[in-house]
Amino acid sequence: MTQPKIGNYRWVVVALLFFATTINYLDRQVLSFLKPTLEKEFGWDNTTYGYINSVFTMLYAAGLLLSGRIIDRVGTKIGYIFSITIWSIAAMLHSLAKGSIGFMAARGLLGLGEAGNFPAAIRSIAEWFPKKERAFATGVMNSGTNIGAVVAPVIIPLLLGLYGWQSAFIVTGAIGFIWLIFWVKFYDIPSRKKNIDPAEYALINNDAATEIAADAKISWGKLFGYKQTWAFFTGKFLTDPIWYFFLTWLPDYFAKTFQLDLKKPTVPLIVIYTATTIGSVGGGYLSSYLIKKGWKPLRARKISMLIFALCVLPIITARYTTNIWQAVALISLAAAAHQAWSANLYTSVSDHFPKSSVSSVIGIGGMAGCLSGMAFPIIIGHILDYYIALGNVTSGYNLVFTFCGLAYILAWLITHFLLRKSKPSLTIRS
Repeated sequence: MTQPKIGNYRWVVVALLFFATTINYLDRQVLSFLKPTLEKEFGWDNTTYGYINSVFTMLYAAGLLLSGRIIDRVGTKIGYIFSITIWSIAAMLHSLAKGSIGFMAARGLLGLGEAGNFPAAIRSIAEWFPKKERAFATGVMNSGTNIGAVVAPVIIPLLLGLYGWQSAFIVTGAIGFIWLIFWVKFYDIPSRKKNIDPAEYALINNDAATEIAADAKISWGKLFGYKQTWAFFTGKFLTDPIWYFFLTWLPDYFAKTFQLDLKKPTVPLIVIYTATTIGSVGGGYLSSYLIKKGWKPLRARKISMLIFALCVLPIITARYTTNIWQAVALISLAAAAHQAWSANLYTSVSDHFPKSSVSSVIGIGGMAGCLSGMAFPIIIGHILDYYIALGNVTSGYNLVFTFCGLAYILAWLITHFLLRKSKPSLTIRS
């Protein structure tokens, strides 16, 4: 008997989430590519730049904690509207900054707004996809972080050269308002979406028998009583700072170590961030493939994440590179592995929690990543300034790369022991 054709509207939803995430990361990347220009104009050193990024991360952490719970209350559609409106305005406000304090204020508001992206996106995927497809869908959505990073080294130098640094903030910030039009028109949860294909709706709800009811309530405070929350918290705390480092410091690393000209489109950075796109989609595909082959979701996620943690290790050998393309190869592998790791880490939340609590847990874990991410750029700034004073900035970056290589193995070991006896979904405690 021929199986009925299943509709594909859920992939339209993923496309919307992908573009939102692309815009999210494009907006936050602008500052890193303008760093050399702004250093000269405002007299910044690495420590000042580190503090500016830490303000973003601090407010991003607070925003994640708040936005996760708010989105669980108001829903993904309304939550996303508020989030992208705030961050797009904040991105454009950078163009009015007259010094470090102005940039700190704009970065802080940007962090508050951008914090809503992942809680809303991961919950949207939980609403629109069965478990066997969620990691792949998450990988596609999460690859938007990489596309934003690929686009940035192309358009930001062009805008800088043609119209000045202010234009880069204005143009990239305005793109979010275009995305809002499509979000309002095309998105709603499956139960409210008109004309959705019945076979697709049945597929989306395929896990209903094994999942906790979508409307099951877990109080925000009680979420901290679950080891599944702490597994996600730990994974984000140890590995998010690495991704922030890849986004905000790699342009400077290549400029200082290999004299890369950031005023021109930068092929090495484009190669690295293109590789992360492959990692994000491929990482999500691997665990989804294993589940389709009969593996339990938790085992599929954990084995996949171990593989990706091991793929980051070679970045420790970056100190031995003798040309830029050797460094590009090592960093590309590590950055791609991070995104593959991240796709599975995010999806593990919807494996264990009801849809009504997914955004809250994502927010809690995101806050953990930001807490460590807030301190990391300051530490990096001090390390680099110390080695610059010694006349050897490369040694400072080598020290950072060593930590990057070890962080994922440590995170995997902790999450493995926290979840070694975990069931596919929680038993709700009253």
